[in-house]
Amino acid sequence: MVKRSYTTFKDNSLFEEAIRLTMTINNTYHEPTELRALMSQLIGKSVPDSFRFFPPFYTDFGKNITIGEDVFINSGCHFQDQGGIEIGEGCLIGHNVVLATVNHALEPSQDRKNVYAPISIGRKVWIGSNVTVLPGVSIGDWAVIAAGAVVTKNVPAYTVVGGVPAKMIKQINPEL
Repeated sequence: MVKRSYTTFKDNSLFEEAIRLTMTINNTYHEPTELRALMSQLIGKSVPDSFRFFPPFYTDFGKNITIGEDVFINSGCHFQDQGGIEIGEGCLIGHNVVLATVNHALEPSQDRKNVYAPISIGRKVWIGSNVTVLPGVSIGDWAVIAAGAVVTKNVPAYTVVGGVPAKMIKQINPEL
């Protein structure tokens, strides 16, 4: 995926807008077209007509999320997107997935200063329920992340990972 810069919390009105829009998304029923319109407003760009998601959905910012064609996001997901989140076409994201792009400096001299790193999810990735993906992780095309995994390192394409921390379980044969 293309490296790009991301918007940060310099303007509190964007933070407040994310709270308002997620409250709107999560607290009343919306037709699928209404949900896509609200998500487009939340992320600041159009989502494809093929995008589907089930609320509730939570994000701390929204403007740094990019969503490809045919993406499905299940209910209860939390996207901490200040560092940037890119989701490739055809991805399936299970219940309660956390994509966290913000960490804190460990050094006392840094006083827990925020550190940002993007998450990049390739094409046709399947992320199981209750997965946590940490800052700076890239997940390759057709990878599978087993339910409950904590992904701390990059995942190659055509790989199944699982566990805490996530480790390779097997390779997927791309020819089958």
